[in-house]
Amino acid sequence: MTPNVVQVKARPDYSLEAVFANGERRRFDMKPYLTYPAFSPLLDANCFLKAHVAYGTVVWTDEIDLSPDTLYLRGEKIDRE
Repeated sequence: MTPNVVQVKARPDYSLEAVFANGERRRFDMKPYLTYPAFSPLLDANCFLKAHVAYGTVVWTDEIDLSPDTLYLRGEKIDRE
């Protein structure tokens, strides 16, 4: 089972740094996803940088979120900073 996201930081380069409930950190590049209509509002940097965690998932608005599975399985593992 994929762990929940407990913390996220949106970066100006349209990547996310997520911390999971198991303590792992992963970096996820959102740029390829911004071409999809569901994520296109995130092209506005002000909107993208408002990423936050709700119920273990990264969300931006009531209509835009990203599953912890995607972040965990497709994200690049990073060392603790």
